[in-house]
Amino acid sequence: MRRTAARAGAVAYSGADAGTSVPEAGVESPGPEATPAPAAPVPTPTPAPASASASASVQQQQSLRTEFPFQLPRGYVDESGTVHRDGVMRLSTARDELVPLRDVRVQENPAYLSVVLLGRVITRLGTLPMVHDGIVENMFASDLAFLQDFYRQINAEGHTRAAVQCPHCAEPFEVELGGSRLGES
Repeated sequence: MRRTAARAGAVAYSGADAGTSVPEAGVESPGPEATPAPAAPVPTPTPAPASASASASVQQQQSLRTEFPFQLPRGYVDESGTVHRDGVMRLSTARDELVPLRDVRVQENPAYLSVVLLGRVITRLGTLPMVHDGIVENMFASDLAFLQDFYRQINAEGHTRAAVQCPHCAEPFEVELGGSRLGES
């Protein structure tokens, strides 16, 4: 759509506008002081969101990624011998990290926390209809280690590191501030 602004004192004529006509030849039209110029049609603005924060929130929701695909190094072998390697893990919630703490197996053996936690956040693994802690429990150790690292990577996003500088040589480096095990912070 092309918009033009009317100049001050100019008379705009348009044969397409209703109620206006093109002046006839030989008929003197009044000067700009006598009649005001017809108003140019003003385009209707598109409605704005209720607030700027609502607009930012919509953009953030569209860009927030909550599921991440992965491929296991060895793969989970089910009871029929099928190997499942491709899967999807979702971002963890506070509930995902709190609920396993009530599990008796975790209370008896804190190392079991990562098994229960991964069973909650892995949403798909190969063609398995459902993923739960029993499946994670029967994975190869290399796949479990891979999933623990992957969990940390997608949930921390580097927020647990701090840039520091050596007081002796002034060399910059990063320090890990978060916990070393799944579910620790």
